[in-house]
Amino acid sequence: MNKRIITTAAIFGAIAVICGAFGAHALKAVLLPRQLEVWQTGVQYQFYHVFALLFLSTFSRVKTGLINAAFYLFTFGIVLFSGSLYLLACRDILKMPGLSVVGPVTPIGGLLFIAGWVSLALAALKNK
Repeated sequence: MNKRIITTAAIFGAIAVICGAFGAHALKAVLLPRQLEVWQTGVQYQFYHVFALLFLSTFSRVKTGLINAAFYLFTFGIVLFSGSLYLLACRDILKMPGLSVVGPVTPIGGLLFIAGWVSLALAALKNK
C-alpha cells in the first residue's frame, strides 16, 4: 500500500464527511435547493474519488508514472471540481457574487478526473 496515497485519501475522505454533514445541517437552512444540490454534487464526486485513490493505493508495488499521474489527476480533480462547486454553491451567503468566474474551473476538474481514470486503466493493463 502507498502511504502517501492513503493519507491523501483519508484527508479528503474526512473533508468529504465534514462537507456532507455541513451541507445537510448548517447549509440546509441558508442555501436554496439548487445551491444545496450543487454542494452535494461536490461532496458526492469527492467521495467517489476518495475511493478511487484508495483503490489506486493497491498498486503500490507497481511504481509507474501512470500511478503517479492518476494520483495527481484525482487529487487536483477533487480540489478543482469539488472545491469550485463548494464555492459556487455558497457564493450568495459569502456575499461574493464574483465567484461565478470560478464556474469554468469545474469542467477542468472533471477533465482531470477523466484523465485520472484513463491513467488508472492504463496502469491496470500494464500491471502483470
